[in-house]
Amino acid sequence: MLHLTANNFASETASTVSPVIVMFYANWCSKCAMMKPIAESMERKYRSQIKFCKVNIDESVSLAETFTADVVPTFVFFKNGQIEAVFSGIIEETLFEQRIKKIFRNC
Repeated sequence: MLHLTANNFASETASTVSPVIVMFYANWCSKCAMMKPIAESMERKYRSQIKFCKVNIDESVSLAETFTADVVPTFVFFKNGQIEAVFSGIIEETLFEQRIKKIFRNC
């Protein structure tokens, strides 16, 4: 997953034709550690259709505040630079994939 900061967030999420999923996480977060392999699995499966990125909330506090990622992990789904959906917490891999397909219908 591409690591985003305040310096590259806009260019990687707003000016791309591909849908983007951003995972807001923290190194100390056990739920994030549980979701990371699931997000990486989805990235491998949908790499040609969806860009997967991550933001460390401790490194990028302003981004976490902007996207209300005070609960981690938080996933923000972008399409054409606009937020399509947001969800927080842990989720089973099958349900995560169902959400991807529902939000980005062409995947």
